[in-house]
Parts: sequence; C-alpha cells; structure tokens
Amino acid sequence: MGVAVFFCEDLSGAELRLEGAEGRHAAVVRRIGPGERVRLTDGRGAWAEGAVTTASKAGLTVAVDNRGAVAASSPRLVVVQALPKGERAELAVEMLTEVGADVIVPWNADRSQFRGNPERSAKTLAKWQAWAFEASKQSRRSWFAEVTPIATTAEVARLVAGAALPVVLHEEAKVPLASLDVPTDGDIVIVIGPEGGITPTELTTFAVDPVRLGPTVLRTSTAGVAAAAALLTPTRWR
Repeated sequence: MGVAVFFCEDLSGAELRLEGAEGRHAAVVRRIGPGERVRLTDGRGAWAEGAVTTASKAGLTVAVDNRGAVAASSPRLVVVQALPKGERAELAVEMLTEVGADVIVPWNADRSQFRGNPERSAKTLAKWQAWAFEASKQSRRSWFAEVTPIATTAEVARLVAGAALPVVLHEEAKVPLASLDVPTDGDIVIVIGPEGGITPTELTTFAVDPVRLGPTVLRTSTAGVAAAAALLTPTRWR
C-alpha cells in the first residue's frame, strides 16, 4: 500500500512541518503517528517523502529522506463537464480527478438548469475545487487537478477551437470515439453535456463533428471518465 499524500505548499528544507487543516487531518483524522511514512506535495509536480518524527493535534513533523518532481502530463486532458444536479456533481469531479483529468471546466450548458448568481457560482466553484483537491490526494497525484471558474458556451467553444483533439460527446453522433487519432501532446478537450443532452445550437457553436462512446447512453457523471479512460489508454496509460 502506498504512503498517504498531503498538500504542503513549501517543500524546502530537510524537515517539514505539516500544519493547519492538512496537519490536523493527518494527525487527528488519519491518526498518522511517529515512524509512519508520508508524502508531501505542492500539487504542481514536486514531492518530498519521509518518516513522521512528531505528531500532535497541531500537525506533523516529517524528516525528508527522499524528494523528486513529476513532469506535467502530455497530452494534457481538459474535461468540460456540464453542471449536474446534486450528488452527481461530486461523483463526476472525483472520478475525473482519479482517472487523470488535468483541468476540469464546469460548464453552464443550456440544459444544466443552473441559474447562478455570483454568490451561488462562487459556492459551486469552491465545492468543485474542494472535491478535486481531496480526490487528488486520495489518488496520490503529484499534480493536482485544476478546476476553473464556471464557463459559458462561448468560452467552451474557444477551448474546443484551440484543442489538439476536440471531443464533443453526443448520443446521436455517427463517428465512434475509438476511431479518433490521439495526439501525444497539446490539449485533449472532452465536452460532456448535461442529462438533457447538448442542444443543436451548442453543437453548431462548437463547430466540430461530435462523437459517440458506444451503443448505450451514459449519465453525465460517468460519460467523462469513460471517455477519458479510452483516450488515455494509447498515450499516458501505456
């Protein structure tokens, strides 16, 4: 079993102190004590690992005996996820983070039924970022998944236009996902519609031929992880 991963912004020094919410979680909730090994990461590729020397309610002290850095993934995986309802939003963010999405873009699609004012939009973004943060640690990532502010359809269209491989999923598409040539660099941008589907107007705005996963229709919270897994297999999962 791998060591537990925690976020630590400053990894400089032979002895690191994990404090604040992360430290309390490690010491009090996870009950990590002296002698146990942990890995600390800044979430941007760098990591430091070592044994815990002291533990208290305030946090942990770690004696670093190994450190390194992980290069950013290529191709970069950007998943545009239409805003789902209720628990399906958390499920989508967690699974996309675990499977390896580098950037998750919440999308207020026409059929998302999300009527956000600035306060509600900020709360929704904070929830998505917290889910991605925790899922990044749970899946032992050195690069944490990034969650951007909620995007409009026009903003998603710009992401699609700049992608090395744009993938807009639609249940009525004729082109199968498996037929796509996956690039080795640049951005793969996957667009996942809401439960009601992507509208004809949105498809026209994206200006690319949509693709289908297969003969069945997946929920909005699971379609993204299925598409991501299929596209990562010939590149990052070799």
